[in-house]
Amino acid sequence: MEVITINNDKQSLNNVKVGKDVKIFNFVNAYGCSIDDGSKVGAFVEIQKGAAIGKNCKISSHTFICEGVHIEDNVFIGHNVTFINDRFPRATNADGSLQTDADWKVEETRIKKGASIGSSVTILCGVTVGENSIVGAGSVVLKNVPANTIVAGNPAKTIKKVSDR
Repeated sequence: MEVITINNDKQSLNNVKVGKDVKIFNFVNAYGCSIDDGSKVGAFVEIQKGAAIGKNCKISSHTFICEGVHIEDNVFIGHNVTFINDRFPRATNADGSLQTDADWKVEETRIKKGASIGSSVTILCGVTVGENSIVGAGSVVLKNVPANTIVAGNPAKTIKKVSDR
């Protein structure tokens, strides 16, 4: 992987590890993350430090991938997907001072190989979405999704197995 930094009117990529044949569209903000071979990142996506995107993934526009998110190979992420990495977010500490990185704990999220996440899904922290699973558009994922399972709704619930399609 090559480490790149590009800052211009259309992109802000700082210390990003990029594999071969990666396509990154305009208006992407990415820093301290990695994007592996053959993956594609759509416009208006943010990828924060410590996030990792595997090989041959498609990250659609307007998606937010925060610190602590690990996306394995061959994953589809729809438009406007939001990941969350803090179970108890607060702007300030008890004394009124603004919180810093030292004041909270990142909770990791894992999207396993071959999973598909529909548009406008929100995935809370500490969740694993299993291999080849499908999360329906607009869902809110609060807990782990088993492999080869289709879930949808708010909160996301099992609809059926992928093999039953």
